[in-house]
Amino acid sequence: MRKELREMRHRVRAKGHAVYRRASAPDVLSECEAEGLSWPRRVARLLRRQCEAETPVILPGERIVFTRTVPSVPPIYSEKEWDALFAAGKRHELGPISNICADWGQLLHQGLLERRAVAEATRAERADDPAAREFVECAMDGVDAVLELAARYEAEARRMGETETADVLARVPARPARTFREALQALRFVQAMVWLNGHYHVGLGRFDQYMGPFLEADLRTGRLTVAEAEDLLAEFFISLNKDTDLYPGVQQGDNGQSLMLGGVERDGADAVNELTYMALRVARDVNMIDPKINLRVTPQTPLDLLELAAQLTRQGLGFPQYSNDDVVIPALVDCGYDLEDARDYTVAACWEFIIPGKGMEIVNIGAVSFPAAVNEAILDGLAHSADLEGILERTRKNIRAQVDAQVDRCRNIILPPAPFYSVLMNDCLEQGRDLSTGLKYNNYGLHGACSANAADALAAVKHFVFDRGELEPSELVDALITNYDGREDMRRRLAREGPKVGNNDDRADAFLVKLFDFLADACEQCRDNGRGGILRPGTGSAMYYVWLARGSEGMAEPVVGATADGRKRGDFFSSSLAPSPGAPVRGPISVLQTYGKIDYRRICNGGPITMELSDTVFRDPESIRKVAMLVRTFAELGCQQFQLNALNADTLLDAREHPERHRDLIVRVWGWSGYFCELGPEYQEHIIARHMHGLT
Repeated sequence: MRKELREMRHRVRAKGHAVYRRASAPDVLSECEAEGLSWPRRVARLLRRQCEAETPVILPGERIVFTRTVPSVPPIYSEKEWDALFAAGKRHELGPISNICADWGQLLHQGLLERRAVAEATRAERADDPAAREFVECAMDGVDAVLELAARYEAEARRMGETETADVLARVPARPARTFREALQALRFVQAMVWLNGHYHVGLGRFDQYMGPFLEADLRTGRLTVAEAEDLLAEFFISLNKDTDLYPGVQQGDNGQSLMLGGVERDGADAVNELTYMALRVARDVNMIDPKINLRVTPQTPLDLLELAAQLTRQGLGFPQYSNDDVVIPALVDCGYDLEDARDYTVAACWEFIIPGKGMEIVNIGAVSFPAAVNEAILDGLAHSADLEGILERTRKNIRAQVDAQVDRCRNIILPPAPFYSVLMNDCLEQGRDLSTGLKYNNYGLHGACSANAADALAAVKHFVFDRGELEPSELVDALITNYDGREDMRRRLAREGPKVGNNDDRADAFLVKLFDFLADACEQCRDNGRGGILRPGTGSAMYYVWLARGSEGMAEPVVGATADGRKRGDFFSSSLAPSPGAPVRGPISVLQTYGKIDYRRICNGGPITMELSDTVFRDPESIRKVAMLVRTFAELGCQQFQLNALNADTLLDAREHPERHRDLIVRVWGWSGYFCELGPEYQEHIIARHMHGLT
């Protein structure tokens, strides 16, 4: 990467551009109240005032421009009025629509002026429909506000003598992009506007598919060389990191700027192109937390592509995250997605599968706590002299009760209007309907959290209580209730000698499979989530591996005490699909063999096998090839998703003690990557304690 780009990266990482930020956001609430504006018009007014308040900033050497100067999103309702809007239902997370993906290809090929023309046509056709008319007028106002800000950026570029940049801004995002640079600029600018309007976890979708044709045309005509295109792409990636400190999330870095590479086209043809490779190379060289890279693979994915991906993993970024098309696409079709749409899938902020431009899906309504379901079943079952089948039946009922409670809690989610975001979706303008009313797909996603610990607990009860008779039921019950007080020998035996998930051992793996079957059964009973969609179960755990162990403010799910796998109260659970923390496992292949047993045709909300590799694994080209072969094995074994993290325990420990030495140290947290020293201490602790594998 050129020196100028390295310096740009350093300035962005140091937040040097933050000096241009205003002290406060505009007061939109007062004028909304004075004019008595409706909810849709308030959202449109918010974007207009945010755009007007922005000061165009073009820093030296920049060719992909936008520097946010309004640091926050002001309210459009008082706190009391905001709460009243949701009195008849439930507010999801912060309220505004988030964690979906626009049809960015549509934007690049039409431009905002053509999208505005669609809105104008709908307004004329639906003149007798007040709701439709209001929606399209709000959408048009949003387009106008964004284009006015783009015009001010163009004027600033001309004032500075940056003629090429000004000419690009004179074209996009108003009109269709013609070149790779124009497409990158349009995407950067409009994606930033979605954030500015109060939305968050704004995904980037199938980046190499909608951007690839622009790159191919520029390379074919000689307008760009490969090196010049890589420089532009590097600058685009760097620019995505500018405002990450302003974006909401559970932890710093949890911002949802994910993009997808590879896979197949809508007709099933291979979709890997020049940009697939280039994006991996550039992400490796830029070495920042955004964008989060995902790669779609199959057992036939070329080894050189997997080796390039392994080089990216070697950087310690924790990505790419891999999704197996041979598993994901059939599962989505089984869940009711059209085949062409299923082939076009991307991921939401972390790993959940969504369709760009066509999904108003809420992929994280909560979690089913497998450890809670199992622990309650074990305590109650053993106390009442139940056999193993009795404990499993209690587990099944507990999982069903948790699913029912989650669905009931989210039956009437109220989504705020999103007129400008709707401009970027399919059919909203054409039908005169805000995306908040629903799109083609309106499913909910539910995490099946911390499965390894729960399966290990069931396996321990079967092994030590029922098969061998080495533990009396009352003895184990008392140990769990007292957090193993005075029973350290028992705890160690349960933790070290019992069957464990991750060893390709059916004594434990059978319970893992059964837990997810119970979850799928319960979710399939939900025929309608209240928005015309289904309930999709997944294998992820997100932040719940910490929350279910130690609690979190406002969390509905119960904190789980000591468990029969030898875990004490307060100890962490495993993240997504990973062996229980501290459990002895044979190695990476046995972990993949274990997780290949899950029926992913029924468990289709995503959730990766999470594996930590020692950074010594990546020492030479032969080792890189072994990592690539590990990814191929993941696909061959029929697993669904996979993420690898390259860690060094000594480095992590030193970073915790001396953060000033390691400010750029990046780790995978759950479905996203962040700077280790910016994480909360509980997440740092969990990462340090994770399994670390080698490859032989």
